Amino acid sequence: MDAALQNYHARMQRVLDYIDGHLDGDLQLETVSRVAAFSKFHFHRQFTATFGLSVHRYVQLARMKRASHRLASKEAQSVTDIALDAGYDAPDSFARAFRQRFEQSPSSFRKSPDWASWLAAFGPFDNARNKLMQIIYDHDDVTIRNMPPTPVAIMEHRGDRVAFGGTSQRFRAWRKAAGLSPETSPTFMIFRSERQPAIPAEYSVDLCIGTDQPIEANDAQMRAGVIPGGRCAVLRVANGASNNLEPAALYLYRDWLPASGEEARDFPMYSQRRLSLLPDVPMHEVIAELFLPLK
Repeated sequence: MDAALQNYHARMQRVLDYIDGHLDGDLQLETVSRVAAFSKFHFHRQFTATFGLSVHRYVQLARMKRASHRLASKEAQSVTDIALDAGYDAPDSFARAFRQRFEQSPSSFRKSPDWASWLAAFGPFDNARNKLMQIIYDHDDVTIRNMPPTPVAIMEHRGDRVAFGGTSQRFRAWRKAAGLSPETSPTFMIFRSERQPAIPAEYSVDLCIGTDQPIEANDAQMRAGVIPGGRCAVLRVANGASNNLEPAALYLYRDWLPASGEEARDFPMYSQRRLSLLPDVPMHEVIAELFLPLK
């Protein structure tokens, strides 16, 4: 990629990072075009050409995604407050927009989220983020570390990825009830399948949080386990790319591993989040490290 194109991409990435960090602020076209240092008369066309949706639509989806996470968390914030934070003047206008997008009312979603509709509704948003020029990794981005064994509490997700939102919600609720903060207890995902397997029902991932506290035997949703220690190739993923680790995993398997002379160990690839799990922090502040266990 030449320097001019790299600079263009960096300016567009700066816009996404700014939107992520200022969802409650001024996100008018003039403001975000100034962040990118592009002419306001052309920026909306440049943004749409790059991401496949307008600035206004992207901001709407970003705010609605945050609102849906807040509803699903079942915390004390009222639907009215969530509607106002999402940029709506009144709860009824928010409810209409929410129902149109998710085929559920906000109150119904809060009680029992339809994660399949939710995942489909955010297809354009996720495509926009993933479309920002595939990140190019090289050999120097990978380090080899000796990792200690880590005792963890594990919640398994087995089945179509459309239901993963529900698993993630239950995991966060358990973590909070157990008094385990992601700022102080390491949080991991163990990838036991591809992100989009040929058979959707074969999607398989473990959500884990580091703890050596006893896990109640009658707690059906959690079990105790250990992420084994040993040598790992580690690739750091930041700047919003942690939302989809597939390109980083592809680089490690296709490019780095064959050229390194190393061999993969008999344990799945896993990741660790270095900041609070979403939706607690803006997307661009989330940093993940991807671990490929080595012999």
